[in-house]
Amino acid sequence: MNDQPVIRDERTFAVADKSFRFAYMVLAFGVLITGAVRGLAFQEACWDLLGLVFVSSVVATVYQRAKHVQVLPRNRALLSVLIAMAVALAGGIAFVLLKR
Repeated sequence: MNDQPVIRDERTFAVADKSFRFAYMVLAFGVLITGAVRGLAFQEACWDLLGLVFVSSVVATVYQRAKHVQVLPRNRALLSVLIAMAVALAGGIAFVLLKR
């Protein structure tokens, strides 16, 4: 019989993964809020912070696809792309209107 304690099991990995998800959400939303404050209060460009959040999301998505993990079903992915296109269009229109 082996009396040594189990150092890491699937529960340990599940708890660690959940903590990483929470940490990522705090970090991502913190960077977004910091970018909004920088843009609205100080009139500074915040593209670097927004780009950082976007790139980190792309990295996570590419890694999941490379490991053949389908986290986002196809219809939800299509809806996300359509929403992103609509937001980009609205942002472009707002930019053009505010430049006048």
